[in-house]
Amino acid sequence: QVQLVESGGGLVQPGGSLRLSCAASGFTFSNYAMRWYRQAPGKERELVAHIGRSALSTNYADSVKGRFTISRDNAKNTVYLQMNSLKPEDTAVYYCNAPVFPTVRGQGTQVTVSS
Repeated sequence: QVQLVESGGGLVQPGGSLRLSCAASGFTFSNYAMRWYRQAPGKERELVAHIGRSALSTNYADSVKGRFTISRDNAKNTVYLQMNSLKPEDTAVYYCNAPVFPTVRGQGTQVTVSS
């Protein structure tokens, strides 16, 4: 059974940082690309970052380029999202996903950026 468990969210002031984690199980993690999405209230889901299975390939939404970094540890079956210089518009629930399993997602982790 494929499972994804996100963690690391919280309340942070503008300009602050957070590191999100997504622990995966139920599939051979190292064989697949991973993504982080976010969804803010009243807005559509947004693809934030993508990482290839070997971590050599990464892509970012224009809104987070230069501020967010996606990475993975295949030995720990975990994908990370390092978020720096956070802005109020980054407030959302963040989810990870393996594109090969498009309907599977975790419970998400809330990120709130506010002073």
